[in-house]
Amino acid sequence: MTTDLTTTAAAPPDIVPIQRRTLRLLFSTQIIGGIGVTIGIAVGGLLAAEIAGTAVSGLVLSASVVGGALLAIPVTRIITRHGRRPGLAFAYGVGAVGGALVVLAAASGSIPLLFLGMLMFGGGSAANLQARYAAVDLAAPDRRARQLSLIVWATTVGAVAAPNFAALADRAGGGLGLPPLSGPFAFSTVAFLLAAGVLLLLLRPDPLLTARLLAAAGVDPATGPGGIEPAGAVAAGAGAAAPGKLPAASSAGRGAGLRAGWLVVRAQPAARLGVAAVAVGHLVMVAVMAMAPVHLRDHYPVEDVLPVVGLVLSLHIAGMYALAPVVGWLADRLGRRGVILGGVGMLLAACAVAGTAGHSTFRLAVGLVLLGLGWSATMVAGSTLLSESVPDAVRPHAQGLSDLLMGLAGALAGAVSGFVMQWAGYPVLSLLAAVAVAPLLALALRPVRTGAPDEEGRA
Repeated sequence: MTTDLTTTAAAPPDIVPIQRRTLRLLFSTQIIGGIGVTIGIAVGGLLAAEIAGTAVSGLVLSASVVGGALLAIPVTRIITRHGRRPGLAFAYGVGAVGGALVVLAAASGSIPLLFLGMLMFGGGSAANLQARYAAVDLAAPDRRARQLSLIVWATTVGAVAAPNFAALADRAGGGLGLPPLSGPFAFSTVAFLLAAGVLLLLLRPDPLLTARLLAAAGVDPATGPGGIEPAGAVAAGAGAAAPGKLPAASSAGRGAGLRAGWLVVRAQPAARLGVAAVAVGHLVMVAVMAMAPVHLRDHYPVEDVLPVVGLVLSLHIAGMYALAPVVGWLADRLGRRGVILGGVGMLLAACAVAGTAGHSTFRLAVGLVLLGLGWSATMVAGSTLLSESVPDAVRPHAQGLSDLLMGLAGALAGAVSGFVMQWAGYPVLSLLAAVAVAPLLALALRPVRTGAPDEEGRA
């Protein structure tokens, strides 16, 4: 057996040990990077309010979201040309520079430097999101969703642990002479550098480059030597077509960037559904979740609202991540489109329950848990469906396009939700979020084209 990527196509590497090692490394770096992202975001709003004022603090936080979305473009190019390892490390490196700039902004009181730092800090989120795709480069068809969801689930550790580290990191930073609230960003910088270093040193061989080597040998990277499923074929009940029927996918993959991903996604019904599921699910989640604390503030005294907000959002985060492996298992057993439809149902239920919660904190909490579960279903099933619906040559481009649209959808939802909340209230915001689900529902219910491959029923 050999794992040297310079080996000829006649001697492809053994997939199983490479995939096992890849998953272990990705799981570890997701925890490290997830803590880095969350610990910064936990105090980012407070630091922004101290430097720029409360009115601008929301825009500062949005900068990290936009930065993560825009970084999908260069990260995708690096991944396409050189593999997952340098692409993920680059994203974490940019996030580390951003964290350091935020510390400098806190020391100098510079608002432009704060915006630039938060924009680059989004690199940590970009790396966290891209890592889930690395988990399926070499995954077997009946394990793709489960292995992708495992990497999503690893984020739970960071989301739960990071807020508890924030105060400790702030005190440690103060002991080192750092300004108040900047210590967590210094911690984030170290975490991102550690994650980047682990990936650069240990993610060998690169899963995407290994998949390409197998494809060159005429072996499906998903099934390994002797596999019978054609590389890139999928279907998930949404009308997927074989890669050979796609318009110039291979030539598009050579430097055409996200345009190549867009051309393939536009031509592939299954890929369109995957991208739409991820983007719409994220848009609805951000819109309803972002204004939940404001809604609670209107019903609780100032001294009581923070503990309630913390509890409700913790339950929401648990809904997003804690059951991701279960969602992945269901997507492998029941099919991607079925789980996407289930996610759509939970998103609609969440909008209905949260939007009519009124003074009931319990109803709002139930609505936000459903919102998290709906997001998890659309994220895991949609990402898996997209990854298996496009040929290897343009897969990173399509995945980068998906993350770009997801980030922009979240930024748009966060920006618009505040205005809707101010002028119309939380019930109207929830209603509009439910309306936004309608196109995804229509796309998911679209009949499968006769003769298209269909793997959704495979157990």
